[in-house]
Amino acid sequence: MRSVDSPSNRALHLLSLLQTGGEWSSDELAERLDASPRTVRRDAQRLRDLGYDVRSRPGPGAAYRLHPGTKIPPLLLDADEVTTIITGLLVLETWTPDDPAASVARAKLEQTLPPALRRRAASTALATQILQAGPAPVDFALVGTLSDAVAQGARVAFDYTDQHGHETQRVVEPYRHFLRQRQWYVVAYDIDRDDWRLFWLDRMRSASVLPGVHASREFPFPSIEAWLTSDFGRVSG
Repeated sequence: MRSVDSPSNRALHLLSLLQTGGEWSSDELAERLDASPRTVRRDAQRLRDLGYDVRSRPGPGAAYRLHPGTKIPPLLLDADEVTTIITGLLVLETWTPDDPAASVARAKLEQTLPPALRRRAASTALATQILQAGPAPVDFALVGTLSDAVAQGARVAFDYTDQHGHETQRVVEPYRHFLRQRQWYVVAYDIDRDDWRLFWLDRMRSASVLPGVHASREFPFPSIEAWLTSDFGRVSG
């Protein structure tokens, strides 16, 4: 099992930040990766070794960027990793029958695989059947918008309809989205209400990432679960 703090996972996190565009200072990347600037340099070189055109500006104001038009190297997966990915996509296909995103992703993945792994992917799809009903459908475009905002330290604006049918416009700093008891939520800091709030993803509309980067706001609870079970921080442990 790979550690979430492994060099490979950290390099992938670095790549996801660089892919958002623009130039990132060494200090910014070190803060986002919870690592030292020296580690950032090593991870940047690791990406170069994999074929990514990571450009850097040396010196006291060291900065990094991914060269536009960088060609992404082919996927390097083994058979068990292919089985894991295909099975996960099959689960999503069953849970979201009206959204083609998962099935399209699976088809594209299979097209990129060499013959032996393509056969493993096809075998997994043939032999796997998902019977358990899934959670409420999720808008993958919305999930992507929230993910980008979290990675960039950006704010998100959206229209929200609460449980009483009241519609409001919100601006938040999203922290994490999660699945709990068959429902998708996002925990975010509500700028206008100056407090942490919980939003149902299926009640959010017209979400967009606002320009600008803001200092990362620390979630003031040990975990999301602890926050929920304490009645959103109103009941002490």
